[in-house]
Amino acid sequence: MSIISSPKVENGKRSQRATDGAMDGGQQGFRRTTAALLYRVRQFGWALAPRIGAEDRDLVARLLPPAAQALFWRMPRGDQRHSLAVLRTLLAWGEDHPALLAAALLHDVGKTAAPLTPWERALLRLGQALCPHPWRAMARLPLLRRWADRLRRYADHPEIGAAWAAAAGCDPLTVVLIRRHQEPLGPPGPEEGLEARLLRRLQEADGRN
Repeated sequence: MSIISSPKVENGKRSQRATDGAMDGGQQGFRRTTAALLYRVRQFGWALAPRIGAEDRDLVARLLPPAAQALFWRMPRGDQRHSLAVLRTLLAWGEDHPALLAAALLHDVGKTAAPLTPWERALLRLGQALCPHPWRAMARLPLLRRWADRLRRYADHPEIGAAWAAAAGCDPLTVVLIRRHQEPLGPPGPEEGLEARLLRRLQEADGRN
């Protein structure tokens, strides 16, 4: 015997699916925001941690040309520790491409163009969850215009860092990885090229730290 659902039942099912989808989206947004806040707490702890050790200094010296080393040491201690954690994650995964390892150390170097405290960074993330470019709205308010400009430059850190890395003599592939390190990537294809594979690994390691 065939069973034909009534329009009321079908509408109810569609409504439930829409509700479930909205809840899933809200939960994903909450998880992303929570992860961002936890990262800022860890970053604040890194800023208070002891100085970078000799082993890490040796890694920086071996992987970066002299001018790029100077860029790394200009970063706040918390960003240095984050970058070293990304590097060590890649090394633990068996990654050894020089351009990828150098990009791990320098992917956030452009943030020094507009230094923000960990709590300012957390507020920026929260603002971006509500509005992709919150500094545009803030720039309309004279009292917030200067801070809005800092936020804009901070958000542009991949482009800024890539330009600095190129000027410091880094490998062109390192420069590309820095420029694209926040670029959304789809699922890996069957014939993914070297640049895309390295970028995916950089983003995975960055996301874990």
